[in-house]
Amino acid sequence: MLPTRQHRAIRSATVRTGSAEGPGRRPRVRRRDRHGRGLRGVLAPPGVPLHRSRSERFDELILEAVARLEPRWETQLSGVEFAVEEIPRPGAPGTAEGVPLGRLDPGSPGLAGAAARPPRIVVYRRPLAARADNEDELGELVFEVIVEEFARLLGLDPDEVDPGYPEDE
Repeated sequence: MLPTRQHRAIRSATVRTGSAEGPGRRPRVRRRDRHGRGLRGVLAPPGVPLHRSRSERFDELILEAVARLEPRWETQLSGVEFAVEEIPRPGAPGTAEGVPLGRLDPGSPGLAGAAARPPRIVVYRRPLAARADNEDELGELVFEVIVEEFARLLGLDPDEVDPGYPEDE
C-alpha cells in the first residue's frame, strides 16, 4: 500500500494596493507576487544571529573588547568614546607607514564657552576584517587595537593595560 500524501494548505496574504480602477471602486487585492509565487515573508527573524549585519557584529566585538578592559580601567574608560569607521581617510595620520587599524583623537578641554570634546578611539572595520581569517581572530585583533590606542591615551605600555597583551614577535 502506498503512503498517502497529506496536502498542506497554502497560506496567502492579502495585500491591498492603493490604486483603484475608477472612482468608488475598491483597491485591487494581490495574493501573489509578479512571478506568480506567494508573497515572501521575513527570511530571518530578528532574534536569530543571521539577522545581524557585519557592521552590527563588528560593533559587538568593540563592546566586548571594552568590557574586557572595564574591570581594571573603569574610571579611565568612562570618559572615552569609541567609534567605528569603514576605512581611514586618505592623508590621515599614520597612513604613511601603511594602512592604520585604529586612531586616537585625544579630545580637547572646553575653552571659553566651547564644549569639551572627550577622547575618542576610532577603529577601522575593513582593514581589521581583511587581516582576520575568522570572527574569533577578528575579535582578538580588535581587542589588541583597542588596548594599543587606550595605552597610548594613558601614556602606558600596552602590556601594562592588559597583562596578557602579546609581545612583539
